[in-house]
Amino acid sequence: MNTLKYLAGYQQPIQDQVSELLANGKLKAILLSRHPDIHAIRTDRALYDYTIEIKNQYLRKSQPLSKIQYDDKISLSHQALGLHSFVSRAQGRKTKAKNEIRISSRLKKVPEPLLRMVVVHELAHLKEKDHNKAFYQLCCHMEADYHQLEFDLRLLLTLLDSGVKVY
Repeated sequence: MNTLKYLAGYQQPIQDQVSELLANGKLKAILLSRHPDIHAIRTDRALYDYTIEIKNQYLRKSQPLSKIQYDDKISLSHQALGLHSFVSRAQGRKTKAKNEIRISSRLKKVPEPLLRMVVVHELAHLKEKDHNKAFYQLCCHMEADYHQLEFDLRLLLTLLDSGVKVY
């Protein structure tokens, strides 16, 4: 099993450095120094309020969200950490559209900045459907440390997959 599957897109020197930190047992200390505490957003209602607050701050005029919730069925081996779905349904002559955001339940026990990064990522899909330059610019507009937080989350997932309990 590839212990660095979450870092597969990164350059080899970075992967080597992470492998060394993991082998020497230092990766956990580095992550805990950056993100010592986990958030308290445990319920779907709290996640909804948290997400809507960010949406209203940066994407006030974007399409409304009909559902925001944690999802136990999101498997990290097959899917991302969150899902944004746009569902169109025909009802008579009208077409109804719904935007939904589902966040992996695995993110209930991570530091708040890492949860925020995933929420920002899913909210960015309201404006930009593809992972292109405009998408990542929007993510960085909503969260200035977006790329560092994404990397930190990948490090955390790498640690968890190696059997290290972090929080």
